[in-house]
Amino acid sequence: MSALRRKLGDEYQVVSTSASGAGLPPPRAAPRGKRQRFVDKNGRCNVQHGNLGGETSRYLSDLFTTLVDLKWRWNLFIFILTYTVAWLFMASMWWVIAYMRGDLNKAHDDSYTPCVANVYNFPSAFLFFIETEATIGYGYRYITDKCPEGIILFLFQSILGSIVDAFLIGCMFIKMSQPKKRAETLMFSEHAAISMRDGKLTLMFRVGNLRNSHMVSAQIRCKLLKSRQTPEGEFLPLDQLELDVGFSTGADQLFLVSPLTICHVIDSKSPFYELSQRSMQSEQFEIVVILEGIVETTGMTCQARTSYTEDEVLWGHRFFPVISLEEGFFKVDYSQFHATFEVPTPPYSVKEQEEMLLMSSPLIAPAVSNSKERNSSVECLDGLDEVGTKLPSKLQKITGREDFPKKLLRMSSTTSEKAYSMGDLPMKLQRISSVPGNSEEKLGSKTTKMMADPMSQSVAELPPKLQKLSGGGRMEGNLPPKLRKMNSDRFT
Repeated sequence: MSALRRKLGDEYQVVSTSASGAGLPPPRAAPRGKRQRFVDKNGRCNVQHGNLGGETSRYLSDLFTTLVDLKWRWNLFIFILTYTVAWLFMASMWWVIAYMRGDLNKAHDDSYTPCVANVYNFPSAFLFFIETEATIGYGYRYITDKCPEGIILFLFQSILGSIVDAFLIGCMFIKMSQPKKRAETLMFSEHAAISMRDGKLTLMFRVGNLRNSHMVSAQIRCKLLKSRQTPEGEFLPLDQLELDVGFSTGADQLFLVSPLTICHVIDSKSPFYELSQRSMQSEQFEIVVILEGIVETTGMTCQARTSYTEDEVLWGHRFFPVISLEEGFFKVDYSQFHATFEVPTPPYSVKEQEEMLLMSSPLIAPAVSNSKERNSSVECLDGLDEVGTKLPSKLQKITGREDFPKKLLRMSSTTSEKAYSMGDLPMKLQRISSVPGNSEEKLGSKTTKMMADPMSQSVAELPPKLQKLSGGGRMEGNLPPKLRKMNSDRFT
């Protein structure tokens, strides 16, 4: 344990989540009742079809698949029953032919030629059928050329026997060679974990392959099953949502040679965007994991499934490393496959973290939002007192007036990538504010000098918004009273 603490740090606590692990599971809230799962841990789906009515005839139309899907005990029962009935039926046909020809009463007459030699009762007829069907004739019972009906029955027996053998033996072979058992050697971690990875909140679980034979073209998918109600009032008990585990980047295509940790980044597009450590205690959801691939030895497609309920998702945990470098090879320690350890993780959802970031830095919000949000934030700047503290002192005096026109306020307090922008101010003010190193007294003197110029300057040199206020003549007469008073204060 001391070596482990030196490797991972003192702030980490190792927690074993395997059934045989020595560690204890992390403390959780009060235990809930038994959750009804849609998919068991072994991949079996808890779905039963009922009230099919007349639709059951569809199973008979695909009889081969129906027999393959049956359990082994029913397959063996049908296999034995089919052969037993077929053998008894064909043996009875041979006995009926011998009975109708009178061969049973003349079996020991050497001058009489029967249909089948040495068939004088039902057991002998049954033995003749078995010898013919299994092609193990002993040379004692044989069919003669004096019985055309026996020749026709022999041809029918050969065709029917071939059909029954192909159907039942083929069914048993397909059932034995199904790749379901290959899925038994594909492992999933017993728990999923949520923690920070690469600066992002991430949902993680682990998969592994116990065999040396590889899974060709292995691909993994995740589904979130959660009940919800639509805005129209429709209730969806098992709504399926896709969890992105790297579909856009190709990370869902696995090279499953050693255990891999599958990651789902929780962002604004994720269904877990509003999930926090506290809300997870009241949520009810199920994450279904589907791993598909081609078995290298047989070339058949294999699918392994498992699921994680909300009780099996550990917040603030990370999986223990299981790969180590030995002499000339990499060793995988499967005893730590399910083990996790605690790591520092914020208990807030991604949505809450983004809101807190925006509240702490309100002037950064327009830089990370789109143009529409940026325009709406500009309209609301006249109600924010914090913006004025970021502007130069002279502009703070201008924008601090409550009755200053909103158009001029937006011209002087537009937020962009910088804390303020001078794009809508007059050109002289832009040049003054853009020159680095100007002191406050220098800026004030130049501003006063510019404002003290003759008011009869050309209207064409003024910005368009001020041209509209000037009405094509002197600005002084058309300005609002508050603005005229402000100008007179600056002139004095």
